[in-house]
Amino acid sequence: MTSANAHPARKPAFVPETRFGLWFLSTATWRVHVLGRALSDLQRMAPDAPRGGVVLDIGTGQGHSLPELAARFAPAQIHALDPEPDFEARCADMAKACPVPVTLHAAHAERIPLPDASVDMVLCHQTLHHIVDQAAALAEVARVLKPGGLLLLAESTRAYIHSWIIRLLFRHPMHVQRTAEEFIALVRDAGLQVDADRISTPYLWWSRSDLGAREWLGLGLPKDREETLINLVARKPG
Repeated sequence: MTSANAHPARKPAFVPETRFGLWFLSTATWRVHVLGRALSDLQRMAPDAPRGGVVLDIGTGQGHSLPELAARFAPAQIHALDPEPDFEARCADMAKACPVPVTLHAAHAERIPLPDASVDMVLCHQTLHHIVDQAAALAEVARVLKPGGLLLLAESTRAYIHSWIIRLLFRHPMHVQRTAEEFIALVRDAGLQVDADRISTPYLWWSRSDLGAREWLGLGLPKDREETLINLVARKPG
C-alpha cells in the first residue's frame, strides 16, 4: 500500500474555475438543484452509509456541502479538500458553522494528506471532471478509504461539459472528459465495487443544452440521448 507521502514531485494538474463558476457556486441554484439533488440521490443509494465515522469531501469549494454532510450522515469528523486558491478563506465561515469538526486541506485529490484506510466515506461532487489525472485521484480515494468504505460520486459527463453553454461560462480540461459508462469503468479500475442498483443517471434541466426548454414547451424528452450526469455509490472491498 502506498503511503500518503510517497508521491512523485510533479505538480498535479487541476483546471480552476472561472469567475462566473466561482460566483455560481454561491447561488441557490447550485445549493438546491445541483448539490442538494445529487446528495439526495446518493443518500438514497447508500442506506448503509456509516454514521459517526470520518468523511472526506473532495472539492469542497465554498463549503456548502459541509452542513449537508453533517445533517445527512452525522459523521464525527469531516476533512474538506480543495486546491483552489483562497479555498481556506472562502470556506472558513461554513466550516466554523458546521456542527461537526472540520479540517481544511488546501491540497490536490492526487495527493490526499491522510493516512491509508483512515476514512469511512468520500464525497466527490462535481470535482473529478476538473482533474486531469482522474485515475490517480481515484487511486488516492481507494487508498484512504477503509475496507468497506464508500465513495459517493456525482459527475457531469462529456456530453454536458462539451455543450456550448458550459464551454462559454466554465473552464475544464476538455481532453479528459468521459461518458457515464467511462466514469463507471474508471471507478471499477481503481479497485472499487460498483453495483448496478447504485448507479443513477438523472437528466436534470440544468444539465441539458436547452436548459429544459424542450420539456417546458411540452415536447418531451429525447428518447435517444447521451447521459449528462452520473451519480454512483462505490464500495471498497474488504
